[in-house]
Amino acid sequence: MHTRARDIAEWLKDRVSAAGSRGIVVGLSGGIDSAVVVGLSAMAMPGRVVGVMLPCHSDPQDRIDAEIAADHFKVPAITIDLAPAYDSLLSDLRKAVSTLPREQQPVATADQVDIKMRVPVANVKPRLRMTSLYFIANSLNYLVAGTGNRSELTIGYFTKYGDGGVDLLPIGRLLKSEVRTLARELNIPAPLIDKPPSAGLWQGQTDESEMGFTYADLESYLTNGPQTIAPALGLKIERLARASEHKRSLPPTPEPTLADD
Repeated sequence: MHTRARDIAEWLKDRVSAAGSRGIVVGLSGGIDSAVVVGLSAMAMPGRVVGVMLPCHSDPQDRIDAEIAADHFKVPAITIDLAPAYDSLLSDLRKAVSTLPREQQPVATADQVDIKMRVPVANVKPRLRMTSLYFIANSLNYLVAGTGNRSELTIGYFTKYGDGGVDLLPIGRLLKSEVRTLARELNIPAPLIDKPPSAGLWQGQTDESEMGFTYADLESYLTNGPQTIAPALGLKIERLARASEHKRSLPPTPEPTLADD
């Protein structure tokens, strides 16, 4: 019987084989997306999947939920506490930036200061996490499976070269509601399915509060068109999609010139 889970698992198996790799590494955040991806990976490559928990001043509940997902699919999981490395690197980065000439220092109005300073700091975490995942994957000759879904990818709700820097995106064509449906098909424990989505970038952070709209609104726009949501919201989604196009493309190169001929 063909199910969506089985079809994606077969796709994963084929991609791993085509790459000459041995298995799959998945970062376990404690959320529904990573739980679904580790479940699909286990279905595709039984005995050849490693879950990795990468806390970095994280909510302790996230690690508990990540362990639940790993245990549910009988996947071995390892933990690397990134907080010491993160603290040291962030301190060095801030010191280095502070030595730049005044005219090159960050400029922001009073209402921009919080977000302008928060984003560079928050993005260090997913980039450290991906560095760690690739060390493990390269050591084992495994591939890194990302946990981004279609809803997030469309508006660029991921960190470039962080959680966006992966080998495979098994749920990249699924909307958030479809991920939930797949989670139920995989019998993932209800608390993980019902947990408010969060990238864990800072305490109390949730996806929807940061995006400024709900996954349901975004899904309505993507499946039924902009006329199904408030005009201002539709414009915001379109603006986010345009602004994040660079995240979904290879870095640009100059056009050929006569000198290249």
